[in-house]
Amino acid sequence: MSNKNFEEVLQKVRSIAFAEKFDTIVAIAHGGILPATLLQQRLQLPLYLLKLSFRDARQQPLYDHPQLTEPLAFDPAGRHILLVEDRVKTGASLQCAVQLLQNAACVKTFAVNGNADYCLYNEDCFKFPWIL
Repeated sequence: MSNKNFEEVLQKVRSIAFAEKFDTIVAIAHGGILPATLLQQRLQLPLYLLKLSFRDARQQPLYDHPQLTEPLAFDPAGRHILLVEDRVKTGASLQCAVQLLQNAACVKTFAVNGNADYCLYNEDCFKFPWIL
């Protein structure tokens, strides 16, 4: 298992380069909230939540596919969105979120760990430093 400390993750958030110019950050709740907040502080962009439910606290699937638990609180039309998740395992939550944001001008994905357009790590066994 790869153990990272919070300062190491924070330094990667501070230094990651983005090829696109975003105007909105969207966090997939709940896991994407903390990394999206760190990115929001760095990029100074509006932050919205996309409330999807798919896995429980032990990362076991609750449903066959992610479920939107609340309507979108913003209109994604025409926005350049950085979509943020903490961990990407199957990609199902990201795929669902991208579909929900389909009328945005651009959607790029970010993950602390896993396969995304932008990621800090892509490791099989990764422990988040903020999970006690």
